[in-house]
Amino acid sequence: MGNIEIVTIIIIVANVLVSLKGFNDTDFFERYKFQIGPINAGQKDRMLTSGFLHVDIAHLAFNMLTLFFFADVVINWFGSTKFLILYFISLVAGSLLAMFFHKDEPYYSAVGASGAVVGVLYGAILLQPNMSLYLMFIPIPIPAYVVGIGYLLYSIYGMKSRLGNIGHTAHFGGAIGGYVTTLLFLPDLIFTETLMVILLAIPIIILFVMDKMGKI
Repeated sequence: MGNIEIVTIIIIVANVLVSLKGFNDTDFFERYKFQIGPINAGQKDRMLTSGFLHVDIAHLAFNMLTLFFFADVVINWFGSTKFLILYFISLVAGSLLAMFFHKDEPYYSAVGASGAVVGVLYGAILLQPNMSLYLMFIPIPIPAYVVGIGYLLYSIYGMKSRLGNIGHTAHFGGAIGGYVTTLLFLPDLIFTETLMVILLAIPIIILFVMDKMGKI
């Protein structure tokens, strides 16, 4: 990666400042987190503000490190403005998918930039499918698309089993946002990276087929 872009720094700083405020101000955290009940009551801003809150330093650090490593790929292809559009579409897409799957659960809540960050990651994989990643405790490089597909399949499992205190639905929605926005910005990928476009679509198709069958 080259020098970190100013737009990435701005997003990281915004996440850090808002999260620190939330760590130290419970009322602030409760007012701006994602929660189905208040959103249905009219507080739609939570669908955006929740993407800048985190539960703790580790949660914040993991999301910002992931953003740091993959933002430049998207920025180098699209520039800062389109990167920001992709980032915020992914964030909102994560919230919308959470609303779709948890609409009847007024106390369902979540926070974190994970939806936006996974959207950036999915976009980066589409743009640079030959990337390899090193995962913790695995000393060999793994193709990025394998990680992306595996992560979304794990997210489906997490959504179905309610695994852990993790917003799996927002992660998945963010990936859909990043995937669709990347293809809208660069539709030639459908022809130049056809196999990758199809492979990355498989978990998305599986999710909605399972939902249609009542399996989620």
